[in-house]
Amino acid sequence: MIKIDEKNILRKEHITVKYLYENASKICKLNLVSKEHNLDNKITDQNLHRPGLALAGFVDLFSYTRVQVYGNTELRYLDKLTEDKRRQSLRRVFEFNIPCIVITDGNKPDKILLEEAQNFKVPIFNTEYSTTKLVYFLSDFLDDHFAPRLTVHGSFVDVYGVGIMFMGKSGIGKSEVTLDLIERGHRLVADDVIILTKKGEGILMGTGTDLGKHFMEIRGLGIIDVERMFGIRAIRYQKRLEILVELEIWDDKSEYTRTGLDGRTMPIMDVEIPYIKLPILPGKNITVISEVIALNYLLKHYGYDSAHVFQERLTERLRAKTDIDNRGVNYFEHDFE
Repeated sequence: MIKIDEKNILRKEHITVKYLYENASKICKLNLVSKEHNLDNKITDQNLHRPGLALAGFVDLFSYTRVQVYGNTELRYLDKLTEDKRRQSLRRVFEFNIPCIVITDGNKPDKILLEEAQNFKVPIFNTEYSTTKLVYFLSDFLDDHFAPRLTVHGSFVDVYGVGIMFMGKSGIGKSEVTLDLIERGHRLVADDVIILTKKGEGILMGTGTDLGKHFMEIRGLGIIDVERMFGIRAIRYQKRLEILVELEIWDDKSEYTRTGLDGRTMPIMDVEIPYIKLPILPGKNITVISEVIALNYLLKHYGYDSAHVFQERLTERLRAKTDIDNRGVNYFEHDFE
């Protein structure tokens, strides 16, 4: 079984508020409303925080390293305070060096909030989104950028909507199999260098690098541009990894699955990915087998496992003690085909 080196898993320790604004403003409809601020403030936590308790005075468990979200609850609480107490409440929060504030529901910061934010150089954004909607989009953005990433070498292709990554020794034919699949109407995600990102607890998303994109190296031919050559239908920018296929030259001493009952998997960043070791022999059509792998995966996904169905039939026949060599057709009709 091929080994994937996970020593080089990358995790971002922080992003800046400037990076957040430049990359998430369109997704979250963020508007920068403060005038004097420090966009180089660091965000070191992927979670969001609503500072209601901190504004009220309880700061023992204040998660100040997170993006602070001010919704209707926080703003109405501040409105109930006198100007002096409001300033005192806000200053108590700003003294923790928070990265930034996002105000939801189209609300705008009042004069005191803007003044205190300016004193501490804290950027303030507002958005027309409700708090629930803003949390949904912004949490997904931050989760993605703080998610662990791993770079692997292989060929990643979408076959019938199933993400299959081919791996194996250099020169085994990964790119050639992928190119054949593309010619048959399937879609390239990435070739050679693949970046896997862990989304949630059990999902790995794969994409190529900004440099490599949808270029492929075909030995003996050179570099080709799949998007220009086959059109937009032949590519996609991201795909969930669902099956890992290891290609290897046939080895008499190696064990290969005959029935498919074992259901082998390989852990990648603590996610169990279905694993198939596929031997290569002259005349063996790896492209068609890859399509069958994808279709068989879809059948299992929808509740039909061919190997287990055959096993159940065989077990039932043995229990009935009937002849297992009976013909599949009891009577040959006149149409002999």
